[in-house]
Amino acid sequence: MPTLAGTGMPLPLSIIVPALNEAARIRITLAALAPLRARGAEVIVVDGGSDDGTAALAAAAADRVLVAPRGRARQMNAGAAVARGGTLLFLHADTTLPALADTHIASARAGGALWGRFDVHIEGRARLLRVVAALMNWRSRASGIATGDQALFVERALFEALGGYADQPLMEDIELSRRLRAAAAPACLRERVVTSGRRWEQRGPWRTVFLMWRLRWRYWRGESPQALAEAYR
Repeated sequence: MPTLAGTGMPLPLSIIVPALNEAARIRITLAALAPLRARGAEVIVVDGGSDDGTAALAAAAADRVLVAPRGRARQMNAGAAVARGGTLLFLHADTTLPALADTHIASARAGGALWGRFDVHIEGRARLLRVVAALMNWRSRASGIATGDQALFVERALFEALGGYADQPLMEDIELSRRLRAAAAPACLRERVVTSGRRWEQRGPWRTVFLMWRLRWRYWRGESPQALAEAYR
């Protein structure tokens, strides 16, 4: 296993950030990761072909910047393929980890957890977003299913054994969670990540909630992720 330079200690954590046209946000996200990098975490940004300079902006604040075929699942798999950490954490480009995220993950892993996620807080003006976040956290804890907004983390060996994310354009987080849940129960950490409420505010909070509920219901009934991605767009 790769080690921290000069210490002989295993590299503990690789944070993989898929991004697409995130120039307005990427530096904020990566700046929040600087303390974790200082404590030994590796940060990998995987750009999906941005045309706004996202990759160039990320270069100064990440250990590695890759360009991969567009699609969050493909980008995250590309990052995992070059990651050196024993634990992989997948972080959306509009989401901020808690300050001691690495410590919380290490504690969960030391307690035997092979994978897990954080609770989420949705940042935005609409009060409904607090309710949406609370329901997401409750549903995740009850079902053992994590969403990408909750910053899923997983033991590298388990991720590789399961073949990583399925190559699908939507619901890739739910599909992976199903397979991870079959292998081990998740650690549902109560510390919160903060994610942007922009998609809810752009479409309207209620409209977005109902859309996501409908898409999830259709997914559970077996509709293809490709058809659902078209409906989402």
